[in-house]
Amino acid sequence: MELNLKAMAKINLGLDVLRRREDGYHEVRMVMQTISLFDRITLRKVSKPGIRVRTNLYYLPVNENNLVYQAAKLLIDEFGIEEGVQIDLKKHIPVAAGMAGGSSDAATVLYGMNRMFGLKLSKEALMKRGLKIGADVPYCLLRGTALAEGIGEKLTPLPKAPACRVLIAKPPVSVSTKVVYENLKLDGEAVHPDMDGVLTALEAGDLRKLAGSMGNILESVTCTRYPVILQLKEMMKEQGALNALMSGSGPTVFGLFEDSAKARAAMKAIKIQGLAKQVYLAEMFHNRRKS
Repeated sequence: MELNLKAMAKINLGLDVLRRREDGYHEVRMVMQTISLFDRITLRKVSKPGIRVRTNLYYLPVNENNLVYQAAKLLIDEFGIEEGVQIDLKKHIPVAAGMAGGSSDAATVLYGMNRMFGLKLSKEALMKRGLKIGADVPYCLLRGTALAEGIGEKLTPLPKAPACRVLIAKPPVSVSTKVVYENLKLDGEAVHPDMDGVLTALEAGDLRKLAGSMGNILESVTCTRYPVILQLKEMMKEQGALNALMSGSGPTVFGLFEDSAKARAAMKAIKIQGLAKQVYLAEMFHNRRKS
């Protein structure tokens, strides 16, 4: 048996950090949005026990250090699955980019293993297991537009984000999520994004209000260390983006465009300036997974 699946990327239309908890995790309030950029995952059931992972990127691990391996192992161990599985992962979502690529890959393997081996787990049951792998995995199983709270595991589906073109640009820098959160200052001077404005705009289906309300508190750390992020934001806005924002802990920047021609022109300008090699045009994606 073989399954061909898409693991969708996400952006953050708003990202706020409320406090650091005693256990070291941060309490967050985020609006997550799936977009049409995706990795391809092929799952094959094989008779020989074990998990074999292949990927198109030579530098990615193909052992237990890869989240797709962890996802497969979690279900194999829990349900005593005796057959093996071959996982072919074709990456298109930029790696370590603040777009939940690894989490989405893991979520897709959980979903595929559930179908392929007839485990009959509900979406909620898969989401609960996904949390053991990473805080973003439950959302990547849900997909669509959602409010994420707690450490990201408390999810509330939201009205669909208005249709638009989404320009994605990942500059050639590496950002450590751990370092970003460790250096985030949550004192009285911290400027928190207008999360309520984002939620109100989604309720109203108002793209311009949504763009105007977007914000990411982690920019206060990442942008000071990597000025190219600010350069990308400014270039997208100069080229007609309603607004541009860093996704997650970065370094990927996305811009929302009403006009496809302007989005394509911005894409060309970014490439000419050499600000990012990985540049993609995408759209909002709203199909939720079925269990």
